[in-house]
Amino acid sequence: MAAPVPIAEVKGTARENRTAAHSHIKGLGLTSDGRAVPSGAGGFIGQAAAREACGLVVDLVKAKKMSGRAVLLAGGPATGKTALALAVSQELGTKVPFCPIVGSEIYSAEVKKTEALMENFRRAIGLRVKETKEVYEGEVTELTPEEAENPLGGYGRTISHLLITLKSAKGTKKLRLDPSIYEAIQKERVRLGDVVYIEANTGAVKRVGRSDAYATEFDLEAEEYVPIPKGDVHKKKEIVQDVTLHDLDVANARPQGGQDIMSMMGQLMKPKKTEITEKLRLEINKVVSKYIDQGIADLVPGVLFIDEVHMLDLETFTFLNRALESSLSPLVILASNRGLTHIRGGESLPLAAHGIPPDLLARLLIVPTHPYQQVEISKIIGARAKTEGLNVDSAALDYVTELGVKVSLRYALQLLAPASVLAKVSGREGGKITLDDVKECEGLFLDAKTSAQNMGTANGFIA
Repeated sequence: MAAPVPIAEVKGTARENRTAAHSHIKGLGLTSDGRAVPSGAGGFIGQAAAREACGLVVDLVKAKKMSGRAVLLAGGPATGKTALALAVSQELGTKVPFCPIVGSEIYSAEVKKTEALMENFRRAIGLRVKETKEVYEGEVTELTPEEAENPLGGYGRTISHLLITLKSAKGTKKLRLDPSIYEAIQKERVRLGDVVYIEANTGAVKRVGRSDAYATEFDLEAEEYVPIPKGDVHKKKEIVQDVTLHDLDVANARPQGGQDIMSMMGQLMKPKKTEITEKLRLEINKVVSKYIDQGIADLVPGVLFIDEVHMLDLETFTFLNRALESSLSPLVILASNRGLTHIRGGESLPLAAHGIPPDLLARLLIVPTHPYQQVEISKIIGARAKTEGLNVDSAALDYVTELGVKVSLRYALQLLAPASVLAKVSGREGGKITLDDVKECEGLFLDAKTSAQNMGTANGFIA
């Protein structure tokens, strides 16, 4: 007799969503005529002029009139530059490519700086391929492999063809299939009563699931039941696939080595990351242009967001200038919190605004961001507390707002999480954060200015 299987009650399978720095940002918070909503719709509070400017950029991207252009978000730290870029991506939706990087990401020992930058450029350009396929779809009611004598002789027999009958809501159809498709059906473990999908052009087979007519066959079964397909068994389907130009580059750049020992050893010794040649990219661009002209595909220029753009050097800025002039280029959003500073790699040159060369700066649309006012800081802290599920009393909220004005918004927001831990340790009902919790955290964690002031002269450590 088999041992009884222990069954334990599962208390809950709901996953808690991780809260990031900009989890509360759901969009730019604009009205239908492009005006910023002051109440903070979409999670965005303040920066009304910058939000309206970014709203125009979103409209231009959707109209495909912004490719090859660049926007600079310029402002001090904690003024919402990254939040603006993320709000733009939320407004554009998931179908428009959005590729965020930081200026320092392009420096690698394996790949050239310009190559890493071009890879991200290509990631931000999408291609929507529309393809009409002839398919056979239905429930399998007959599955009979027909055998024949082995042409090579011997006692074995081979499959000459496969007879399969598919049933849909409108009728049935009997098909005679090639032996290679029988192998694909065996791999998918298709049996009578399954709903299958067979492509007429390629012979690709996909098992969709078990027909829901068999749903009551067993009390317990690890099967996915699907309804019988509507319409005829033989039909035409339009399939839309979204890819980026970088996906096409990678798919065509994989080296096809030989089977000899030297080829295999050579592939093992190669680094994981390989550069894609300019010649290959030009060939892919030609094919893409041909598809667009034939109406098979649509180009979807997306957004490349480069944060901390002052980390780029003269070489990459020159390359960025040239890449923006290409016929296939996305909208580029740059962000910098620098004023007059040296360009990286050009310390002997005069100071440049935002750490960007003047020739590139002249072609940018510059969107300024300004420090937040006290009322806005209070609303932001309240929105973050709500997003993180924290209960803050009015006195604590006012004090955290004062810290946001006097010290920095980032420091004020960072005190909320440890203060909530102290509130829970105190055993307060609902984990309510009080003024004492915030003041205790302020004593435990220094802000950047206080830490710098406390630096002693001896050995550079805190005195």
